[in-house]
Amino acid sequence: MRNLAYIRPQTLTEALELLDASGADTKILAGGTDVMVDLRSGEIQPKYLLDVSRLAELKGIEVNDQGLSVGAGVTLAEIYESNILARFAPSLQKCAVTFASQQIRNIATIGGNVAHCSPCGDTIPPLVIHEARAVLAGKKGLREVPITDIASGPYVCALPAGEIVLRFILKPAEGGFADFQKIGRRQALSIARISMAVMARRDPDGKINFMRFCLGSCTPTPRRMKVVEDFMIGSVPTEALIWEAGRMLAEKMLEVTGRRSSAVYKEPAIQGLFMRMLYPMV
Repeated sequence: MRNLAYIRPQTLTEALELLDASGADTKILAGGTDVMVDLRSGEIQPKYLLDVSRLAELKGIEVNDQGLSVGAGVTLAEIYESNILARFAPSLQKCAVTFASQQIRNIATIGGNVAHCSPCGDTIPPLVIHEARAVLAGKKGLREVPITDIASGPYVCALPAGEIVLRFILKPAEGGFADFQKIGRRQALSIARISMAVMARRDPDGKINFMRFCLGSCTPTPRRMKVVEDFMIGSVPTEALIWEAGRMLAEKMLEVTGRRSSAVYKEPAIQGLFMRMLYPMV
């Protein structure tokens, strides 16, 4: 860190020019809760630290003609306090409840949590079920990528070094059932060993006619589990149905990861957490 240069651009244009000139030698800083840890450990050794936390283009939560927009610089504390998210993306708002400590929530940003590409990033499963798109700014202008294309593996970001995540565009979903749950090694300040996000709606007969479900922490990158969605859509949720869907979920996880030593714990834990999360629909 001795030769590290700290830069805080005043405008997005200035930030992009600096990125274009320095490329892979620059690390973007938003909240810094992950970056500073990696710097101290020597995991990353950039020449420049580009602080984008003050840029207006990365701020704000609103519903507009594109959808539900959440700035990449929005903190987890702001997510937790957002009435807009509580109404249109409650699973995202709920994930902030158990996100680290209050001090970290005050500075950690959703953009940083996503770009870090940790399999246990709490904000990613809610973004996945809302089919979020990331809006990126680069030298050639703006472009959008699906949230699922940002990580190519655990802690491996697929985005080019010369781009900045400005915001995420979610498909808003008002009403119905939505939740986020996770299991960690302890009850407080824990990193998720298993996380889940779900939203679902029912028809007048009580049958599930819409469902989006994402599993986090258990696979190299969080992913939607369509096998669970397809199994439950068209049925009235019962305890037996949810338990069977949870069994299918655990089975699918093992197909992706293989049967590791942690499967002894994770297989029943996934099934139990799924039951706990979906049981209110019974």
